[in-house]
Amino acid sequence: MSHLLLDTRAFLWWLANDAALGERARAEIARVENPVFVSAASFWEIGIKRAMGKLEAPENLQDVLLEASFLGLPIQIAHAELAGRLPLHHRDPFDRMLVAQAIVEGLQLVTADHQLTAYGIPILDAHS
Repeated sequence: MSHLLLDTRAFLWWLANDAALGERARAEIARVENPVFVSAASFWEIGIKRAMGKLEAPENLQDVLLEASFLGLPIQIAHAELAGRLPLHHRDPFDRMLVAQAIVEGLQLVTADHQLTAYGIPILDAHS
């Protein structure tokens, strides 16, 4: 059993049934015994990019999350503290938060961003 944390792109690819999400990643996300988390940071990122006109996404993401049987992951103080202390391998604050959450919560991050491997966390390649 894997405890998965979807990055923002993997979450959106899953919702859109986008072929960019690879077969292995799709199969692991679909396995009923694998708890799948989506961070509040992803909802925040989607909201910002939607407002800027850089992204189209469903308006009712919280309902979509529940329909997919995914679990919301709130941002905790421990996550924020760690995100601020991480080495600057990656400068995107949303991705740094996801890395911190994966570390603190013991989750495997589903992402296509290979720069995040520099943090030494368990990653499932979203393209595989």
